[in-house]
Amino acid sequence: MTLARLAALHGVATAYSPSAGVTVPVSDATVVEVLAALDVDAATPEALRASLAATEAARDARLLPPTLVLWQDDPDDGAQPPGRPPGLPRPLTSLPPGTDVRITTEHGDEISGTPRWERLPVGVHRLDVRARDGRTGRSTLIVAPARVPQPPGRGYGVLVQLYSLLSGRSWGMGDLGDLRELAAWAGRDLGAGFVQVNPLHAAVPGTPTDPSPYRPSSRRFPDPVHLRIEDVPEYAYAAGEDRAELDALTGRAAELREGVLRKGELIDRDAVWVLKRQALEVLRRVPLGPGRQAALREFRAGQGQALLDHATWCAFTERYGADRRQWPEGLRDPRSAATARERDELADRVDFHCRLAWLTDEQLGAAARAAREAGMPVGIVHDLAVGVHPDGADAWAQADAFAPGMSVGAPPDAFNAHGQDWGLPPWRPDALAASGYAPYRDLLRGLLRHAGALRIDHVMGLFRLWWVPAGRRPTEGTYIRYDAEAMLAVLVLEAHRAGAVVIGEDLGTVEPGVRESLQRRGVLGTSVLWFERDWEGTRRPLAPGTWRADCVATATTHDLPSTAARLTGEHVELRHRLGLLARPLEEERAEDAEEVAEWLAYLRGLGLLEEGPRDEEAEIRAVYRFLRRTPARMAGVWLPDAVGDRRPQNLPGTWDQYPNWRLPVADAEGRPVTLEELAVSPRLHALMEVLRPSTAPPGARGL
Repeated sequence: MTLARLAALHGVATAYSPSAGVTVPVSDATVVEVLAALDVDAATPEALRASLAATEAARDARLLPPTLVLWQDDPDDGAQPPGRPPGLPRPLTSLPPGTDVRITTEHGDEISGTPRWERLPVGVHRLDVRARDGRTGRSTLIVAPARVPQPPGRGYGVLVQLYSLLSGRSWGMGDLGDLRELAAWAGRDLGAGFVQVNPLHAAVPGTPTDPSPYRPSSRRFPDPVHLRIEDVPEYAYAAGEDRAELDALTGRAAELREGVLRKGELIDRDAVWVLKRQALEVLRRVPLGPGRQAALREFRAGQGQALLDHATWCAFTERYGADRRQWPEGLRDPRSAATARERDELADRVDFHCRLAWLTDEQLGAAARAAREAGMPVGIVHDLAVGVHPDGADAWAQADAFAPGMSVGAPPDAFNAHGQDWGLPPWRPDALAASGYAPYRDLLRGLLRHAGALRIDHVMGLFRLWWVPAGRRPTEGTYIRYDAEAMLAVLVLEAHRAGAVVIGEDLGTVEPGVRESLQRRGVLGTSVLWFERDWEGTRRPLAPGTWRADCVATATTHDLPSTAARLTGEHVELRHRLGLLARPLEEERAEDAEEVAEWLAYLRGLGLLEEGPRDEEAEIRAVYRFLRRTPARMAGVWLPDAVGDRRPQNLPGTWDQYPNWRLPVADAEGRPVTLEELAVSPRLHALMEVLRPSTAPPGARGL
């Protein structure tokens, strides 16, 4: 019981429930290891008793928790999640009588005496208290609006993995120039209200680089591999030998592009980056004009220490490689004297990487402007991965905020009996709270600079995460609780500042109350057609009118089969070829065919699909007609569905058996389709037409 008590005080679960009525205990060994990652010693009975006593004493002596939340304009409708009621933060109601209260707002204004809590401005403020007995306390006070901004009306858009969308100008993979063109075209010609892309976070360099956008080096800064080289302003002013070198690189880039588009080659991120980095080194020799110099200085000043750390890490990896175990010991600490000396020595390379971050930020901004100018009510939807690579820039620069020896994953469930280990170090909830959630705030602010909306991968991680100790199987992990109210308050505040919609990827196992809490704060969920069934009753497809409205409705995702592959059963054949089926092929085929037949019959019954011989294009259009009939605030078209692509972008459970994250958008025969070809595709336009209101003029964006 002592261990359970200590674990509870630190938010560490000693049991979990994979399904209703089922409770699975967590081993004491796992609990002890997780507590150790939080700097709590429970390795021996003596240490356990001492840690419990120290934890309880610290709790009793503390006047305030490290972070407090105050919601603005939040009526007490009885729907508050457990923790703190609306209005005055509850910890303040238990302060000793006569306690002096002083608030310093984020703008430096001071409020003392008896604050009018309901009139505090939104923001991140400092709260200081002094009791009559001389005890003092300090807390970060987060004042947030009640909800995140909402999309105006109902709308539809397209979903795509940016690297997979090549144009005739790409350097072997889709880039930010392609994103700008996609947004301008989709907004004007298709009536799309948004374009959702994969995470554009910076990757860890390697041979080869991990192509997954969901295991990045840094979530704070984008990867310059996405740059359109010709759109860098200095490109136009290169002359002489610089121009000749750029022309040669452009020719080699054309060979990469043609290899993917015409010869069936895979997208090779490393080869693309080799060429782009050489081009960027050349462009650096072209002098910046005074205005450009001022813009770069302003960007560097605005990004502050975070950018300096990121650029320093990039420079260090150039010299020593990405494996920090091979670095000189002093460089493993970003704040050491050795790091400062090495940064000075590599100042030229640090400057180079700062410039790359600036150029990428500029092109992200250009894509966002193109979306707005095309009339998109939402615009570009960026994606936030659930974590970062353990050897990446964020894990180095913010080492104190990450739990050592721990990895994020998922417990066993109906879809994966062995659980999952994603290899991502988790944030420490205590470190986040102690910093006033500064790393989280900075991350969101950076991502939302040019976002009309933000999708949060595994949004349940705002509430709890499954930690797996190093050397243990995923089944031997446990859940760690985060302060969901604080995490949500920061999210709502930063989305409010940016005027951005927030979408949570809430697929899979979701604990009770999570979706309700997200909905209360205006965070949209994610609903995928094939999963929307009456799981607790008939298991039949849910009627479109019974879908939740506060969601993005889609037919598929990057981790699932395309709609064509699902309808034809080709996804079963693919998994069979790769040895991924858990049952005999014939059983899998029969079950899949039965499910597809059920859906097609249901679509016919709703009048969304005509009777007659099977027609793949007509069936895909019927699927999206179904999504249009739901009350979903946003409906997303998986862009490969528009041309009959059969291949998933990522096949979970595979590594080198399948070319995850390296496939271009292709047609039903596997022939890559360029952005220019998409723009004139009759099949694509016929599909997008089903989402337009029947009486709306061209360019209308409502459902």
